[in-house]
Amino acid sequence: MHELGILNSMIHTIQNVVNEQGITEVDKLVIEIGELSGIVPHYIEECWPAARYKTFMENTELELIVIPGMVKCKDCGEVFNAVSADLACPRCGSNSMEILEGNDMIIKEIVCR
Repeated sequence: MHELGILNSMIHTIQNVVNEQGITEVDKLVIEIGELSGIVPHYIEECWPAARYKTFMENTELELIVIPGMVKCKDCGEVFNAVSADLACPRCGSNSMEILEGNDMIIKEIVCR
């Protein structure tokens, strides 16, 4: 489980940004997590209390938005959700695909006072 390390790094980055802006508290953090990112949203939620403990984000609410893992089959051109289709094209059965979206994790919004 690497999610705690990801959150710790993210909090450090956010702290640098809020320090530059003179912000003292972050009310809410909105993160987009792609289904194909290798990051498990449930683990992020479970690690959040430990990651924010005794930091400036101790009272910060976390909102996660899961982005579907959309791909395009390289053999037939079908566009589909790779996770829902068990990583095989529903039209031709191929496993050769190009990722279109859902393979990253992004800080979408930092809501501050």
